[in-house]
Amino acid sequence: MKRTASMADVVKPLAECPSQAYLSNAVQVADLLEWILEQVGNAKVWQTSFSISEEFLRRLFFIEKSGRVTEFNLVLDHKATNKTLKLWSFMTQVIQRTYLTDNHSKILLVQAESGQTVSVITSQNLTRGNRHESAFISTDKAIFATLHAEVTDLINNHSVPLTDLFSQRIQAE
Repeated sequence: MKRTASMADVVKPLAECPSQAYLSNAVQVADLLEWILEQVGNAKVWQTSFSISEEFLRRLFFIEKSGRVTEFNLVLDHKATNKTLKLWSFMTQVIQRTYLTDNHSKILLVQAESGQTVSVITSQNLTRGNRHESAFISTDKAIFATLHAEVTDLINNHSVPLTDLFSQRIQAE
């Protein structure tokens, strides 16, 4: 997030505004995840993106170190595999489960231990581009249930765990 901006400049608290959208160059996905966790507490997270950067992984490392993320599932596009493999050693220290598939979606799903759910559909990859990005945020349980079922299907039936792919690449070399 830009140092001069705060989340309050872009979004309202979830309890006050359960469905909202923004278009801003001041918010990054990691800012959004931190903001959600501050409101809902400890949670499981599912994130889909085309690609990921070291900067996002660093932010996620500190978010997870805080103990607020109890499980993290990441789905990335297989076309970004070379970049993903370069981050592999760091990624395995931060994210428990990473999957590769044909994916261009950018979805963030948060399911708090309390049962509260938050769904975010965003235009931003897990990178920092300082571009205007959009997002729709909802606490609607039906939206979460639909997206969660679809992401789970993507993971279970259409993806390769990155651990398997990495092991195959090492054996080939």
